[in-house]
Amino acid sequence: MLGWGDRSAGLVKVCMALAVTALLGACATEVTRVSPDEVKDLSGNWNDTDSQMVSKEMIKEALSEPWLDNYTRRHNGKPPVVIVGTIRNLSFEHINTNAFVTDMQRALINSGKVEFVAASDQRGEVRKERKDQDINAREDTRKAMGQEVGADFMMKGTINMIVDQSGDTRVHYYQVDLNLISLADNRIVWVGQKKIKKVVENAKLRY
Repeated sequence: MLGWGDRSAGLVKVCMALAVTALLGACATEVTRVSPDEVKDLSGNWNDTDSQMVSKEMIKEALSEPWLDNYTRRHNGKPPVVIVGTIRNLSFEHINTNAFVTDMQRALINSGKVEFVAASDQRGEVRKERKDQDINAREDTRKAMGQEVGADFMMKGTINMIVDQSGDTRVHYYQVDLNLISLADNRIVWVGQKKIKKVVENAKLRY
């Protein structure tokens, strides 16, 4: 027969096991799938919705300005070729500028009003493949060097941020500035600006 001490020790072990199981169950990760188009602002920081909205609206504005008609008129209806350059993050948040550049590229291409060429970080791999074809591909399928299309304009820009906080209320202010620059003569043919202001209630963290 088990003594009282043995029974007590066994009971303690059972209780501890049940407590651990309950704790693990309470801390279990829960995942809910949502639509990629659904707006989810959790922290008030720059997010995917901001990136998509700003890029779409700014590119739409850029393509409605006179520079586009002026170019196509001077070039017999030929659409301009555009490349996206550096978008600098001047805020103190971590902002994935590559995602923002991709959103702008998609908006430009889908507009059908301009042609688009690969960015500098993409061209290296393409040129390597073309060089490999010079040696290994059949002549009738080989893509010749020196046939790339040069861009007429480059889109560059910055993302700035200001934060104001009083108590548990914080305001995030973002300003995105974009310039479209003629590669032929460095003229800035379009300047665009988009502002976003978010009020975050019960903001516990301070910058």
